[in-house]
Amino acid sequence: MVSVALLLLFGAVVCLPHRVAAGRLTALWPPTPERRPRAWRLGGPVVVGAVTGLLTAGLGGALAGALLAVTVARARADRTARAAGAAEANELAEALQRITDELRAGSHPATALAGVTADGPIAARLLAPAATAARLGDDVPAALRRGQGGASAELARVAAAWSLAERHGVPLADVLGGVHDDIRWRVRFGAAVQAQLSGPRATAGVLTALPGLGVALGQMLGTNPVGVLRGGPLGQVLLVVGLGLVAAGRAWTDQILRRAVPR
Repeated sequence: MVSVALLLLFGAVVCLPHRVAAGRLTALWPPTPERRPRAWRLGGPVVVGAVTGLLTAGLGGALAGALLAVTVARARADRTARAAGAAEANELAEALQRITDELRAGSHPATALAGVTADGPIAARLLAPAATAARLGDDVPAALRRGQGGASAELARVAAAWSLAERHGVPLADVLGGVHDDIRWRVRFGAAVQAQLSGPRATAGVLTALPGLGVALGQMLGTNPVGVLRGGPLGQVLLVVGLGLVAAGRAWTDQILRRAVPR
């Protein structure tokens, strides 16, 4: 029974929804402002982990299984967010390059922004409010600040540059060209830092898995650590506290690695 429960817990962790599968489910139930997809993406694995832990080691196992599922889900979400942020920054930089070239060729800012429909889908989504505001004669920097997604910091820089050009009469093409160069540098430097951090990330993953591997090894050697963890209140407390420390260590490591990348 214990072996079956451990296999179920391992399967629950491995089978957390991948972004492709999550995208298909989101297409069936489009998210609304009141209901974000993050809730069900996290809720499903947490329920499975809690139920499996309950069958394996009682109430303490349920808490530990839910905590393990949250830790793994957050790690996957961070990895997905890094990839999405890099893609958004790249598309936004390409769109700014096109807008800058058109402005230097003599195009009106509204005309240059109107061409955003020909850019990538992410850039079109981010810059569509600004294009609409320019066409209607509204405040373009305010529309840019309403941008959402991982590139919101880059959109804030574009809005600040646009405001600077309008307030002080600086050529818009020059300030947008500077923002484009800054975004390109950040993307290249961020990619280089992420490559250098691949080793520390792998080490953190191994260290996170070591306690579970130690328990599995002890079980195979006949010392029965699972029986100790599920055998009484002390074992239950040790199980929850141990996994809590593992989750806290992983969160701390992820935070350190996250801060190493420029925003």
